[in-house]
Amino acid sequence: MMKKKIWLLLVILVLALAGVFIYFSANGQEKQDARYTDVPYQKNAFLMGTICTLTIYDKGKESVLNKGIKTIRHFDQEATLTRSGSVLDAINDNAGIKPVKIPADFWELIEKAMYFSKNSNDSFDMAIGAVTNLWKIGLPGAHVPADSEIKAALPLLDYHDVILNKQQHTVYLTRKGMRLDFGGIAKGYIADKVKQTFLKNHVTSAIISLGGNIYVIGQSHPASGTRDWNVGIQNPNQSRGSSIGFVRESNMSIVTAGTYEQYLIANGHKYIYLMDPKTGYPYENNLVSATIVSRESVDGDALSNAAFDKGLKKGLAYMNHKNKDRIQAIFITKAHKVFITNGLKNNFKLTDNSYHMGN
Repeated sequence: MMKKKIWLLLVILVLALAGVFIYFSANGQEKQDARYTDVPYQKNAFLMGTICTLTIYDKGKESVLNKGIKTIRHFDQEATLTRSGSVLDAINDNAGIKPVKIPADFWELIEKAMYFSKNSNDSFDMAIGAVTNLWKIGLPGAHVPADSEIKAALPLLDYHDVILNKQQHTVYLTRKGMRLDFGGIAKGYIADKVKQTFLKNHVTSAIISLGGNIYVIGQSHPASGTRDWNVGIQNPNQSRGSSIGFVRESNMSIVTAGTYEQYLIANGHKYIYLMDPKTGYPYENNLVSATIVSRESVDGDALSNAAFDKGLKKGLAYMNHKNKDRIQAIFITKAHKVFITNGLKNNFKLTDNSYHMGN
């Protein structure tokens, strides 16, 4: 039991690096199913600019961890903007010049990015790269650009100027200087691909943690077959691993976008990494975080950015319309109030008495 307790503490510390994390509440007296291991298999890797942690509870499935890491590496190499040679790099380099042929396994991400650009009423814009490339928040060289630079880049932020040819699998940015940036959707897409890798290899109980993206597979207590994972929602004003409450989920993604993630402090002001495509500046509204609970992590990733952009009132209305798709949201405001969409009213539990539920 001592080894098991130590291992659980280590997992909590690793997962606490994300905006959401798992509560472990295993009962030492509970008999474990023979198909599952008392000490899960786990692998960590620093990819996509964050710590990625894969955990599997199924006995004999340790080798699947390597397949999961390989999946992350593959898609990261295609979607990254931090090194040359990626598919995204090729698209941006040929802006205003010619269409670029896209690999089949990358096309789905392109289509998802376009879908959410349209569905969010411009709150999410796949063509925001001309501005994020100026700020570089979260990357070496981050700084506040001149207002003239931002104003010059704004006309290039328009997904309507991105032409997709589904038959040829090509992407064309019609104006020179345009840039795609999938920082607000790629991790979710990759988390879904890792989930698919796990399921194809018959994994039935696992945690996928890619920075602020969590995906929980199966049950937290496989022997009982009834206990969902307790997924904590980060307290934005305290250290990592401090939660304001939690949701119970199984086979779901939980993604958080918040002001406490990547940011730049300059001239006494805090500039967050979430960019408003309408102004070219980081968002300034009443929210400190937006968490999305969804079946597909790619949806949660894009929607966490879109919902944050809309602010509390419009964000709640927008997300409540997603209830039919089993997509829910949790908003935390600067006034220490927590607002949830209708579908979470019987699932979210507030545990921090310094926060209060809003109406």
